[in-house]
Amino acid sequence: MIDSHDPDHLARFWCAVLGHVVVFRNDRMVAIAQDRNSHPGLGFIRNNSAKTTKNRVHFDLRPDDQAQEIDRLIGIGAQRVDIGQGNPSWVVMADPEGNEFCVLANWTD
Repeated sequence: MIDSHDPDHLARFWCAVLGHVVVFRNDRMVAIAQDRNSHPGLGFIRNNSAKTTKNRVHFDLRPDDQAQEIDRLIGIGAQRVDIGQGNPSWVVMADPEGNEFCVLANWTD
C-alpha cells in the first residue's frame, strides 16, 4: 500500500510504468497488478498527509535502455531528484507524488 493524495492518478502512472492494469477501485483506494490473478500488486490509498521524508522502501527498475526509459518516465510524469546520491550508475527519480524510485543501468553496463 502506498499513501496517495490522488490514488487514481498515481495508479495510472504506475500502470504505465509497470504495464499493469487496475484490478480494484473504490473511493478510498486503487489496486493494480499484471492481471486480476497476479500477486503481489500495488495499492494506492487516499491519505492527505504530506510526505515529509525519503521513502523507506522504493522500487528499482532495470530497463534494457536506461536513457530511453528515463525519457519515457519523464514523459509520463516522473522527475529526476537529488537525494544526495552523488554520481552513481543509477538515476533517482520520483513519481508524480514525490515517491522515489531508481532506474538502474543494464546488467551489461
